[in-house]
Amino acid sequence: MSEYHIGDAIRGFLHKSHLRNGIRAVQIEEIWENLMGKTIAKYTERIQIINQKLFIHTSVGPLKNELVYQKQQIIDRVNEAFGEKVISDVIIH
Repeated sequence: MSEYHIGDAIRGFLHKSHLRNGIRAVQIEEIWENLMGKTIAKYTERIQIINQKLFIHTSVGPLKNELVYQKQQIIDRVNEAFGEKVISDVIIH
């Protein structure tokens, strides 16, 4: 039997698990204000990741329009923050 460090085992589990997107969404929420600014973070109600799509939930109409225009910037910023391609599209709700 081979030996694993606990961190390596957890990373391996998360890589194969469906929990990975949920954990990534929580990580994005934690850095959301730094990525997008205080105003956008304040009015963002929820963030989800499903199949490399970042779902941003807000009930503020003007913010929805602003986020639509910033889709590519959001993708670039999130992927840059993680150092890998985490999301490929942004859906605004």
